[in-house]
Amino acid sequence: MADLITVEDPDDPRLHDYTGLTDVELRRKREPAEGLFIAEGEKVIRRAKETGYEMRSMLLSAKWVDVMRDVIDELPAPVYAVSPELAEQVTGYHVHRGALASMQRKPLPTAADLLRTARRVVIMESVNDHTNIGAIFRSAAALGMDAVLLSPDCADPLYRRSVKVSMGAVFSVPYARLDTWPKGLESVREAGFTLLALTPDEKARTLDEAAPHTMDRVALMLGAEGDGLSTQALVAADEWVRIPMSHGVDSLNVGAAAAVAFYAVATGRPQP
Repeated sequence: MADLITVEDPDDPRLHDYTGLTDVELRRKREPAEGLFIAEGEKVIRRAKETGYEMRSMLLSAKWVDVMRDVIDELPAPVYAVSPELAEQVTGYHVHRGALASMQRKPLPTAADLLRTARRVVIMESVNDHTNIGAIFRSAAALGMDAVLLSPDCADPLYRRSVKVSMGAVFSVPYARLDTWPKGLESVREAGFTLLALTPDEKARTLDEAAPHTMDRVALMLGAEGDGLSTQALVAADEWVRIPMSHGVDSLNVGAAAAVAFYAVATGRPQP
């Protein structure tokens, strides 16, 4: 059973994992280096635990202690009970969900490991908006994509905002980073995947025309919000595909576009 420890000093070194959660640049470097990530909210904490992530500690406001009692009773890690005001002092924002957990990261698989068994893969290039990362992972989990591959400069899927937006789906879909870009795409093709680049370019075939659900192995490539896929990535693709637009709209947010494309790739039926 975890120790329930009341903390009243925002500078208590035991709260180190939770300090400055709003400082994105600091956390991007610090969390991977220290092997941790932050789960926020009851549902996300439970999903992280259920998918095998080890908990380092929890930070709870008093009213959440009873709600999380079953989790607390199973933990060997400490649980820090704090006031909402102290939580805000430590983290730098109002923790309205009242529950945070510091989780231990797992070693990432290699791209080759994932490609051996996957049939439907998402590849993201330079997606650095954490909200978009989270939304894409949530759609990938819901719509039956098997794995996610990230270019070296993509944002961290385990950053707090990404985890929160995905509602914990980042724990359900395995992901890996490609070591080089765009050269790393060759390893995907060599594993038997057709590389489809999602682009609003009119020269691209519509998803209905391309019929990705009929292909044996598909890797759908997504670019960053605004810029889209780079010229190098587009050149490396086997085919360009697009979502038909109406009413003068030229494109969708990458999170929304991903969901539409995943539906087409996975034959329109969520996988069990």
